[in-house]
Amino acid sequence: MPRYTGPLLTRPDADALLRARDAGAREWIGSLDLGRSTGTAMLAPEQWTWNGAAYPYPGRLKDRTIHYWDGDEFAAVSRYAGSLIKLVPTDWGVPTFEIDGIKMLPTSKASPLDDARRKVALVEPRGKVVLDTCGGLGYFAACCLDAGVARIRSFEKNEDVLWLRTINPWSPDPDAPEAGGRLELTHGDVSKAIIEIADASVDAILHDPPRFGIAGELYSQAFYNELARVIRRGGRLFHYTGSPNALTSGRDVPKEVVKRLQAAGFKAEPALDGVFGVRR
Repeated sequence: MPRYTGPLLTRPDADALLRARDAGAREWIGSLDLGRSTGTAMLAPEQWTWNGAAYPYPGRLKDRTIHYWDGDEFAAVSRYAGSLIKLVPTDWGVPTFEIDGIKMLPTSKASPLDDARRKVALVEPRGKVVLDTCGGLGYFAACCLDAGVARIRSFEKNEDVLWLRTINPWSPDPDAPEAGGRLELTHGDVSKAIIEIADASVDAILHDPPRFGIAGELYSQAFYNELARVIRRGGRLFHYTGSPNALTSGRDVPKEVVKRLQAAGFKAEPALDGVFGVRR
């Protein structure tokens, strides 16, 4: 999919543009790519110009929503195809995303990119071949690239999440020069694709599946056996589980994950908000 290169507006951004215009300013300096860079918008009474393209001033935008220029208006970065998938701003600049209102990435204590960086550090990706099972917005992949990974193979099942990645400026672009051809992003279901990955062909694994109730197959003994098959001995794994309430869910998911990973051939223990393992 082609990458979006136009401005991204939140309601505070739009309000700031309008205040500057109404105050008689001829330019506004700020970020219209969710904090990745700062630029200058040239202001005229009926339109404003950003990176050489002219746009109308937006109407009243929605709260907790990122808007992009779709050619006719500033529309919400969201899609509905059985589930509502939406890119959501955070206080950190780096966005998260939601599916049917459920936040997919932790954002309360750190930006989702900084949170990903702590988890990626556990598998020590420098110079390694890494399997990223559920790519999401690509923050694991971005951190691996920054850390000097040799190659990272990333799968994402949901086509709409892949579309969010083309708009989110914090999501890594496999074709960008800085990626250096090291990121292979595949639209596919890793629970099916993994059977075609060769034995002991990866050095580390990052596994960030949806909740157990949505994607139970990615928590199964059969899938963990496949993870153990494709990773070399001594290879490191981080498996995000979150902290589901055992009292309300009726199960202790992190404990179950540790038990199944151990049965598959990993030495496993709780770490951060998931499970860390080393292939025995």
